[in-house]
Amino acid sequence: MAQSQTLNYDALLVLSFGGPEAEDEVVPFLQNVTRGRGIPVERLAEVGEHYYRFGGKSPLNTQNIAMISNIRHELKRQGLELPVYYGTRNWHPFVEDTAEHMARAGVRRCLVFATSAWGGYSGSQQYDEDIQRVRQHLRDKNLPEIEFVKLRQFFNHPIFINEFATGISNALAELSPKEVANTRIIFTAHSVPLTKPPAAGIPSESEVYEAQVREATRLVAAQAGITDYDLVWQSRSGAPHIPWLEPDVVDFITELEEKIGLQSILICPIGFITDHMEVMWDLDTELKDACDELGIAMKRVGTPGTAENFSKLVIGLIQEAEGRQEIATLGELPAWGASVNGRLIDAYPQQ
Repeated sequence: MAQSQTLNYDALLVLSFGGPEAEDEVVPFLQNVTRGRGIPVERLAEVGEHYYRFGGKSPLNTQNIAMISNIRHELKRQGLELPVYYGTRNWHPFVEDTAEHMARAGVRRCLVFATSAWGGYSGSQQYDEDIQRVRQHLRDKNLPEIEFVKLRQFFNHPIFINEFATGISNALAELSPKEVANTRIIFTAHSVPLTKPPAAGIPSESEVYEAQVREATRLVAAQAGITDYDLVWQSRSGAPHIPWLEPDVVDFITELEEKIGLQSILICPIGFITDHMEVMWDLDTELKDACDELGIAMKRVGTPGTAENFSKLVIGLIQEAEGRQEIATLGELPAWGASVNGRLIDAYPQQ
């Protein structure tokens, strides 16, 4: 173990989306996810069918806990004494409750690792809104104030890129040269609604997100030595009249099979850091069923979040915030997305 280091921050908060743990939690969880939209309970029960297929349990919490265990181990290995807390937006452990524990434990400056690699609203801004809401919650409870410094997005971090590139290379290594030649490589990420730019010359939230996904896809493909690939989208929800990023992965593969025929596909879920419901249902279930029906062999690359190496990415982001490490990026897009108390910043504050 390395020699202990004094840090500028009191704790690390892993902030995530949240997920139910049992069937009776599914509808209340979805009510939290869709709060303010007036969606009837009956409709939420239909949407929750994905969760019911897995006993009502989301895989997200289990995978986040495994990720946190790896982070704690890596912190200890590097001699960094930093307590790690876990809070989520939509279900237990709610981040407001976690923040109460932190405030009572004496935490006053806290780094936040949001479990999203991306910019845009759902990938970045919504986590900033969570932080603003939590700070108000602490004020309402007359608890001490905490400064929350959210770590930057990591879509172009070398470890993030390498984990996916290695996954693709390992998957292709299991195939014969003929099978590789007949395998279409397809990257997929969560679709989002198309948004308008806030002002002339400034990209919209959906444009920021799409550009980052495309850049990460390009970087992964280049590192894996791939020149022929596709990027498509998945997990669309909401009103059908609102335009979202397209094409949908199932529609794309179905149409491609009709046009040219497909023997085999390799899916790389570039948009996800863990195998949560959008991966297990939309890819491993819905897409797999479609491929089976079409006679297409399907393989999927794993996600990196629970890999031990991913914890080094998180610690690297912490060291960047501490001013002890240069910003680590690949490609043409800059580092982006760090915030203080829910407000975007250009540089981390230093004591």
